[in-house]
Amino acid sequence: MLTCIIRYQIDPTKTDAFRHYARTWGTAIPRCGADLIGYYAPHEGSSTLAYGIYNVPSLAAYEAYRARLAEDPLGRENYAFAQSEKFILREDRTWLTLASAPHGEPI
Repeated sequence: MLTCIIRYQIDPTKTDAFRHYARTWGTAIPRCGADLIGYYAPHEGSSTLAYGIYNVPSLAAYEAYRARLAEDPLGRENYAFAQSEKFILREDRTWLTLASAPHGEPI
């Protein structure tokens, strides 16, 4: 299992637009094949950092998921929304694998 953590730098005056974007992915991402952990918007501290986190079984599964997402009407609409509203200033992806389960449980 691979975990993708997307780190967003967002316009702090457009947090509501990011929240709308995040809620939309809450529907589109799971139906296109990734296990969405969640999207996280600023609350306290930095007002410009936000995150999206999801799991996929492998990089091949990720490629298939991305192709489905690119063809998904809601996915395309959400990409267009982000482009038109310009609330995402930067987006970085980090890929991680689980190194330790909670409470020392075996993985």
